[in-house]
Amino acid sequence: MTITAQAVKELRDRTGAGMMDCKKALTETGGDLDEAIKFLRTKGLAAAAKKAHRAASDGAVVVTGDDHAMVMLELNCETDFVARNPEFVSFAGALAEQAFSSGAADIGELKTQAFSGDPEHTVEEAVSQKVATIGENVVLSRMTRIEARDGNSLNSYVHGGGKIGVVVEGSGGVSAEALHDVALHVAAAEPRFVSRDEVTEDQLALEREIALKQAMEAGKPEEIAKKIVEGKMEKFFVQEVLLEQAFAKEPDKTVKQYLEESAGKDATIVRFVRFKLGEGSDA
Repeated sequence: MTITAQAVKELRDRTGAGMMDCKKALTETGGDLDEAIKFLRTKGLAAAAKKAHRAASDGAVVVTGDDHAMVMLELNCETDFVARNPEFVSFAGALAEQAFSSGAADIGELKTQAFSGDPEHTVEEAVSQKVATIGENVVLSRMTRIEARDGNSLNSYVHGGGKIGVVVEGSGGVSAEALHDVALHVAAAEPRFVSRDEVTEDQLALEREIALKQAMEAGKPEEIAKKIVEGKMEKFFVQEVLLEQAFAKEPDKTVKQYLEESAGKDATIVRFVRFKLGEGSDA
């Protein structure tokens, strides 16, 4: 079959692999994009799956709220120059504040509301107007509202002036300080799951398949390869599961150990949400 330049470009954008490697992967997999990503990962030529869907854009991630409810919102623009513009920063903050105070459940609901800074126009219209006044494309790409469950509490962290935003929900008496430290950790460590229970069987099967292929292609006997796979799966959990990661501020402890030592054996993280600038935009 013919592998198009567009297909090669898309695979390269999603994996960061070289052009020739992408073309070979697509050829080997009959043009199947997902299988080609798996092929590149097996060969060690692609970034981790969690990096495969990044988009190139600028702007700001904003978080607002209290320990009971928070809103995290991403507003995109084209350049860092505009992202640091006080008018853009203020507008992003105003949108987040409106989403929080109005109780908007999602971005669709927020866009249809009258904008608090100019009630004659909707939020969507206000965003369009910013394109004219700022001189760059401005996109309200995503938002989420997180409400703490009974007895739980929230905290947040924003890194790099809006490059990364994190909201975490803790239970079992976790202090605000500890929650903030865990939010900072999530920003830095990029966990994909809170606990092992969140990892689906399909995800586990994929990781095992990749690890087994890598071991077999390295010439390991099947029985040895299977042992290597189990070792790699444990490493996978340590790398990807929040509670099992080495805690950023005290690397000799896991996040779980840190929480239990700071607030007792019932202390844990219920969930987290992490926005990285650009991941929510198709721009």
